[in-house]
Amino acid sequence: MSDEPLQVSVKILEKEYRIACDPHEQDDLKASARLLDHRMREIRQNGRVIGTDRIAVMAGLNIAHDLIQLQRAQPDLTQDSGRRLRELQDRLSMALAEEPAVVPSVEPPLDASNERV
Repeated sequence: MSDEPLQVSVKILEKEYRIACDPHEQDDLKASARLLDHRMREIRQNGRVIGTDRIAVMAGLNIAHDLIQLQRAQPDLTQDSGRRLRELQDRLSMALAEEPAVVPSVEPPLDASNERV
């Protein structure tokens, strides 16, 4: 597989753009273009912002705002996940400590020396 950049076509607000990207980034580029197109269409349909440049800036600001909100929320998610993981580990340790040890039963070896066929 080649690592040379590809020319990918994306369509945003009925306008086509050709963008160079690495092959492994192609799907993310297309997803990004779909997201931007969707946000720009929402802003245009709202009717309060006129002009493609202004619509693009507003969509970019909205997406950047969403990203900042996610970045701020992530430490909380990480801390909460760590706390929950510790609680689960503690519960598991307690459950294992309370459980009696299981000793495998040992059966005598099969002795068929007195049997005839």
